[in-house]
Amino acid sequence: MQKKMELVIVYIITSLIWIFGTNYLIHKFVPVNLLPIIERSKEILYVMISGGALYFFICKMEELHASKEDERRLSTLINSMVDFVNFKDGEGKWIEANEFGLKLFQLENVDYRGKKDSELAEYTEFYREALRFCENSDEEAWKNGTITRIEERLPVPDGTTKIFDTIKVPLFNEDGSRQGLVIIGRDITERINMAKQLAQSKQQYKSLFEYNPDIVYMIKLNGTITNLNSSFEAITGFKRDDFIGRKITDVLPKRYKHYLTKFLSSFATEIMPSQFEIKIPHANGNTLTIQCTSLPIVVDGNITGIIGYGKDVTALRLTEERLRRTEKLSVVGELSASVAHEIRNPLTSLKGFVQMLQSEDTAHQLYYQIMLDELNRINDIVGELLLLAKPQVIKYTKVELQKLLNDVISLLSTEATLYNVEIDASFPETNLVIDCEPNQLKQMLINIIKNSIEATSVGGMISIVLKQTGEDHIAIIVKDNGCGISKERLARIGEPFYSSKEKGTGLGLTVSFKIVQAHKGSIHFESQKNQGTTVHISLPINQKHHRSTEM
Repeated sequence: MQKKMELVIVYIITSLIWIFGTNYLIHKFVPVNLLPIIERSKEILYVMISGGALYFFICKMEELHASKEDERRLSTLINSMVDFVNFKDGEGKWIEANEFGLKLFQLENVDYRGKKDSELAEYTEFYREALRFCENSDEEAWKNGTITRIEERLPVPDGTTKIFDTIKVPLFNEDGSRQGLVIIGRDITERINMAKQLAQSKQQYKSLFEYNPDIVYMIKLNGTITNLNSSFEAITGFKRDDFIGRKITDVLPKRYKHYLTKFLSSFATEIMPSQFEIKIPHANGNTLTIQCTSLPIVVDGNITGIIGYGKDVTALRLTEERLRRTEKLSVVGELSASVAHEIRNPLTSLKGFVQMLQSEDTAHQLYYQIMLDELNRINDIVGELLLLAKPQVIKYTKVELQKLLNDVISLLSTEATLYNVEIDASFPETNLVIDCEPNQLKQMLINIIKNSIEATSVGGMISIVLKQTGEDHIAIIVKDNGCGISKERLARIGEPFYSSKEKGTGLGLTVSFKIVQAHKGSIHFESQKNQGTTVHISLPINQKHHRSTEM
């Protein structure tokens, strides 16, 4: 409005000067006969000059108005942006900046236009160095001569740091001189932090997955194995790459197929953890007991698969089994102690009277002999009960194993002949001498070999091999081609009172296991139904720690 008033005043003054000035000049210098023509021409000229001037000023006003409108729109645009926007001229002086940028550098109340970064640095102590750095960074963009993208870190008064993805666009005149610089900086702090958190989360997941001491498995709902960690190879001995991508039903033993179908379908509807134990083969042929805990994988509220942990509890289950057997032996020992003493006293009397009747009555010798045999059998059982009932002091002596084994074979040769079974012994030429209690070792060998004779069919063969294994152990291997032992029975060998024989007590192998254990050795059975049984006995040559112990 003010400019319009100024324009009107200028027009009036100019018109008055024109009217009075031209009239004075015309009357003073123009002849009288030309006066009318000049006056009319003066008026026409005035209209043309004033009209042209008026048109010029109107156009300028419109241009000025349009320029102001463009500036207003540009200001509205850049102030609505959440990025830092700054326009500089070719000398690096600020032309325009949005409110976000002014607030960022604490320049809200500063007349920034026409000032360089180094000059604006004097207005803000906190961002002084940052603004000076911006001036150097601008110079790099000018030198590059093209769009330059850099990542800038800007401290914040609260002690944190903001990270900006800054784009600098240099503009040049046709002659190559600098025209201006456009700067746009986007705050990517949150994105960078989220990327770091994601990377950290991935690393934690990888650590939890890869370095877990237990087997970690991932399975789709259709049963396809999608991933296995490195512990799978360490525990099972198999390569995980050979299993990834295969169906779980093709990998586990057949006896689990029925349960697996139900197991996989249950996860499609229930978000519940599941715990179970399975037995899987090891690469070396042994059997592993794996305790599994499975959980659903939930993505966006939908169950997409299963993740689980498999803990190797094979050793734990074996230890528990040994503890159960030890508890049974303890119970058997307590029971045996009381029963054995109660039986032995009347047994001695019965045996004495039968022997007396046998010497006086010759007509019923067969019956007396049967009675004596059964009484002797009862006495042997009582002896085994007493052996389990209380610890026996073992006094180790040096014994030649070849001689001890030959004595056992000679003792059982009559029974072997009765069953039409051949015993083949293979001993080393060099005598093997070990520390042992010979009577107990002989009793253990008698039990083992006698079982082999009874299990071998007519015309069968029993081989006995003696050899040294390493520097400090010997091995005795008893192998027959008899009826064999089923897996169920094999798992229970050595349990007290467990026997498949019609008149067996199940104490013979229990005593044998205890004798081997007392000698710090080991005993292991291998058998297949109708293919025979092999017994591996390992004993130390020297009892290093002490010369006597209790069994």
